[in-house]
Amino acid sequence: MPKTIQEECRTRSTFTKPISTKVVSSTPGRLRLRVASQQRQLGDMERIAKALEAQPNISHVRTNIQNGSIVIQHDTQDGSLENVLATLRDLGIIFAEITLGKSEAAAGVSDAVVDLNKRVKKATNNSVDLRFLFPLGLGILSIRKLLTQGLQFEIIPWYVLAWYAFDSFIKLHGMTSQHSTNEPES
Repeated sequence: MPKTIQEECRTRSTFTKPISTKVVSSTPGRLRLRVASQQRQLGDMERIAKALEAQPNISHVRTNIQNGSIVIQHDTQDGSLENVLATLRDLGIIFAEITLGKSEAAAGVSDAVVDLNKRVKKATNNSVDLRFLFPLGLGILSIRKLLTQGLQFEIIPWYVLAWYAFDSFIKLHGMTSQHSTNEPES
């Protein structure tokens, strides 16, 4: 016997914690949501899509896990959007500004840097990455500035760049004073 949409929502709303989303756009017949980056799980997004597609006033649901996007095509009749939103709430969806962790802009920049780092490592056969090249570049810039301008204490002195090179190297490599001695040897 087929389940009603409310029964389906209750049985599928077994997410471990609520899923934070943001309404990106809402036009007649179309609703687009963005799921918080930390909560973009394939299984959860598939369950949401299946529960929504089971609703009679929804014609199509499209998800994109990389972007965290859920696009819902629904009827334009009165009450249709409210039914969609109620179903989403039943599934454990929370509508809010998704500021958990990084903003969308920060996540985009972070993803671009991670991608660039992967390309640099691949091009150098995993011998160099951005965590090495960035401090090296600052160090070279500080030496160049020292050689061309001498011990100039104006604008950006060489020793500031040298400090940034050293500091960023330490921070990017996560130096720790302890080695784990309990690790099994391979």
